[in-house]
Amino acid sequence: MPTHVLHDPVARELFDEMATWPIFDPHSHIDARRPAARNLDEVLGYHYYTELAHAAGMPTELVAAGLDPRERARNLSRYLDRIDNTVQYSWLTEIASTFHGFEGPINPETIDDLYQRADKPAAGGDWDRAVWDRTKLEACFLTNDFDDPLEGWDTSKYIPCLRADDLVLKLEQPGTVERLQRSTGIEVGDYASLHKALGVIFERFKSRGAGACAISLPPDFAPLRSTPKRAVTPIRRALHGLDLRPDEHEEIRRAVLWMVAEYCAEFKLPFDLMVGPIRGVYAAGVAGGCDLFDRRVSLHDYRDLFNHFSGVTFPVSTLSPDASAELVAYSWIFPNVVPMGYWWYSNVPAYIAADLKARLQAVPKTKQVGYYSDAYKLEFVLPKFNTFRTVLAETLADDAIRGRGWSTDRAIEMARLILLDNPRRIFGR
Repeated sequence: MPTHVLHDPVARELFDEMATWPIFDPHSHIDARRPAARNLDEVLGYHYYTELAHAAGMPTELVAAGLDPRERARNLSRYLDRIDNTVQYSWLTEIASTFHGFEGPINPETIDDLYQRADKPAAGGDWDRAVWDRTKLEACFLTNDFDDPLEGWDTSKYIPCLRADDLVLKLEQPGTVERLQRSTGIEVGDYASLHKALGVIFERFKSRGAGACAISLPPDFAPLRSTPKRAVTPIRRALHGLDLRPDEHEEIRRAVLWMVAEYCAEFKLPFDLMVGPIRGVYAAGVAGGCDLFDRRVSLHDYRDLFNHFSGVTFPVSTLSPDASAELVAYSWIFPNVVPMGYWWYSNVPAYIAADLKARLQAVPKTKQVGYYSDAYKLEFVLPKFNTFRTVLAETLADDAIRGRGWSTDRAIEMARLILLDNPRRIFGR
């Protein structure tokens, strides 16, 4: 593992202790059937690198999907020196060092050597296990479509999580109803049959050890309470492929979200809310690099949901870094609202440091879920968690130990709560 730069000996001691612990990762996009990267292109294809390189001048056609994987890696390597100041680049060098024994800069002169070291087409499950063990992973939560058969992996390690986006936001789109009927065996044509089909989905996920339900919601969506009386006609029209008015779209989304929340209550699953992304803001961007956030989003729109489902735990992530103060306040007041990790554009050490200090000072310690990887490949889990461990160690050393007179043992206890004990308890492991 590369040495993370911690000049403060107290922070260094805290980090070194955390580095001995297993990692509990409550949210990722990893494919449990193929969790680790089989080649370097699968690492460099993470949208962070393609979008940053594109923003620094790389034409999108240099990383087009139809190119040979090695050629894409070579093309991208020509632009890595332009982004070597970023935390994302540091994750890349840590992956190269930790998992492939590669040291030094990654550029056109070294890319073939690194590509050869990272080439694992025949390793298969052995490489997956090697990365898992080197990372010291205890559990990794997935992102599963509602019609995923949830077969082909060890669900005690890779934990299923129902992603509800298609059900809530895309019910009227071609194919969603067909998938719903095929995966549940229910002829879905009205409010009642939709409710029943969702119950079948939750039963299947729960039987396979699901640890949570999750959804990403746009900033203009307000999940106000819906009733069957208002929703029955718009849902029937959507299920039969009829044209919908804008107000009917909103009623459907609210109704289905409340159905999902009801089942989270019944099956005792946390409901992860990731709030804020607007899709397709930059139409000319690379794949995965087109979305941004809207600072007008407010958790005030979620008050009905939080109040009504008081028995459901809502781990909440906000996309805009300046939304953190509101999340701290809602976690301060609502027993069922939990600040969870640092998502996407907020996952930058400078933003994490400011927000983490506020969480540590204002939110009950038993309610904090420190971090999740949001990774697409296993190799990213360790360097991303190490970034958070570094910020956490520095914050505890400066604010808690020196600033408030905590002992080192008390600071370590706090770190263990937010990295391990709280996630284990909240997500039922």
